[in-house]
Amino acid sequence: MKLATNLNRLGTETAFSVLAEAKALEAKGNPMIHLGLGQPDFKTPKHVVEAAKKALDDGHHGYVMSNGIPECRQAVTRWIKRRYNADVDFERILIMPGGKPTMSYAIQCFGEPGAEIIHPTPAFPIYESMINYTGSTPVPYDLTEDKDLKFNPEKILSLITDKTRLLILINPNNPTGSFVEKEAIDVLAEGLKKYPHVTILSDEIYSRQIFDNKEMPSFFHYPELRDRLIVLEGWSKAYSMTGWRLGWSFWPKELVEHVNKLLINSVSCVNAAAQFAGIAALDGPDDSIDEMMVKFTQRRDLIHKGLNDLPGVECSLPGGAFYAFPKVVGTGMSGAEFCKKAMHEAGVAIVPGTAFGKTCNDYVRFSFAASRDNISQALENIKKMLG
Repeated sequence: MKLATNLNRLGTETAFSVLAEAKALEAKGNPMIHLGLGQPDFKTPKHVVEAAKKALDDGHHGYVMSNGIPECRQAVTRWIKRRYNADVDFERILIMPGGKPTMSYAIQCFGEPGAEIIHPTPAFPIYESMINYTGSTPVPYDLTEDKDLKFNPEKILSLITDKTRLLILINPNNPTGSFVEKEAIDVLAEGLKKYPHVTILSDEIYSRQIFDNKEMPSFFHYPELRDRLIVLEGWSKAYSMTGWRLGWSFWPKELVEHVNKLLINSVSCVNAAAQFAGIAALDGPDDSIDEMMVKFTQRRDLIHKGLNDLPGVECSLPGGAFYAFPKVVGTGMSGAEFCKKAMHEAGVAIVPGTAFGKTCNDYVRFSFAASRDNISQALENIKKMLG
């Protein structure tokens, strides 16, 4: 059969391949500690689950508006107002089946041959995959140039040309766990005023996983950029709802109609009961998030120290999300070799840095969305593996 050539430009998400290989080893009787996938190991808050059950009991089981039920979009705007003191029109909010559709649709809106899209590397792999799929030119800024894996606003601004259409930012970052604070974001936002032809896609899905009581420097804080701002957000990480496939995003007015068509042509709508659960999460208490962050902080400190105690391993302190991204070249292995050895000899599933960018051959990603006992055991197993 004759297939479209752009299919050959699509990448994938290696974390799921790692999971499959680890599960296959487990099925053969090999114990495995899973530190690969990025999902909280906590239950969805009870009041959120109950809201979904009530929605189903009340008959909310059919098709709904493609852009999301108004009640859910309005709940998002209330949350934005409380969090960032920003007033936004709920018609600019679109409810999505997770975060990936926002990435995909945003890049489809701007990507085509001749266009340039600026993106971080390392980064969540779907970004570069979709840029390549559209035939546009990826213009990476390399986070590994900084010892703390943070982006430099001046470097980003220097990459902008008259062909640049979209700038992608991920803060806090997956896979590095790095977090860029407001002072640097202020510099970037000020610089972007000079480039009105550039739309900003700010991936803020880890906005509630920030350590050391630091505040989220959301792009909602810059109203002068809002007419060309896309914000990717959702429920997955903050409320431990990865499998619910529920996200939301904010769009420039002129894009809403186009993105809504993409929704209609691909997924029709997000299931209604999940949206009612989302309302309960946003309007409800943050106790579960606060409790989660206490545990994530303990795990962050444990894995950061444990990794740096390993021979040949260097790890910066994660400022957000729940990932550590150590450099392992001092062990004499590449990141891919380290991961393979860790899985088969130490019984620890982690993801090679090359899954997130070509410049990350020396790195691996640990997810510390796992119990302290599992993290401690994983570190002990790898220590033995390294001799």
